[in-house]
Amino acid sequence: MTERVHVRAPGKVNVFFQVGAPGADGYHEVASAYQAVSLYEDLWATPDDDVTIEVTGSVGLAGVPLDDRNLAVRAARLLAAEAGYAGGVHLHVHKTVPVAGGMGGGSADAAAALVACDALWGTGLSTGELLRLGSELGADVPFALMGGTAVGTGRGDQLSPALARGRFDWVLVVSEEGMSTPAVYAELDEYRAGAAPHIPPTPVRPTVQPAVLQAIRQGDARMLAAASDNDLTPAVLRLRPALDDLIDLGLREEAMTALVSGSGPTVAFLTDGEQSALELQVALSAAGYEALHVHGPVPGARVLPE
Repeated sequence: MTERVHVRAPGKVNVFFQVGAPGADGYHEVASAYQAVSLYEDLWATPDDDVTIEVTGSVGLAGVPLDDRNLAVRAARLLAAEAGYAGGVHLHVHKTVPVAGGMGGGSADAAAALVACDALWGTGLSTGELLRLGSELGADVPFALMGGTAVGTGRGDQLSPALARGRFDWVLVVSEEGMSTPAVYAELDEYRAGAAPHIPPTPVRPTVQPAVLQAIRQGDARMLAAASDNDLTPAVLRLRPALDDLIDLGLREEAMTALVSGSGPTVAFLTDGEQSALELQVALSAAGYEALHVHGPVPGARVLPE
């Protein structure tokens, strides 16, 4: 057995996110264009008698569970059950993706745990089998395994890779306090129920707009800025109205567009290149925000050499 396995998995931004009405089970059908970005979760797996976890990081860790509620722990247990493996693993997760920030950090941890335990235990699962297990853990886990750029439908876990050229430079502004995804969806439902004239109709079947895919395919940041959207943005801004000031500032500082990533509260500003991103990062940092420059697309969860 390998002594230790190191896996790195990326966070994501939703460059497009359309949300349908809630179904009978309460879940919303969605259509998303995901892009994996260069903000990572690192996970080290070593043999142990049971499944245990420790979490460190450069982000606030309040609320990160250290028991079977943790997605990485659940991923390890699920893989062990699938493979009939009787041993355990100690997981050390180092987080840089914001907790409850709409960037899929917990999902990246789960993806990293699946890849790491598969390598550590020599279970030899196929990519398809890992994706299937990932979908049992959460809607964003399969994308954290896949990485790159992809379209997600259903609950976001039915993935189709999207051809992407070039590089997109983003400036992310993270918040110390995360947001509850169920609370954001509930707020969206309440917002839509208001039926004011300015409220767009709820899509019957969510779809990613062709202009989004064309922009990604051509590597055209300006085209993507014009086509990108997130249906959850009004709900996030109703719950966090202070983000309006942040978005206004970023746009004044020449960001091409501002997106709430997933269910927020992380705000992603798309720029027209690396230099523009660095300048925007400096401006937002000077205004007192925690701003990070990242780029995408990047690969999904993968084993790194020790």
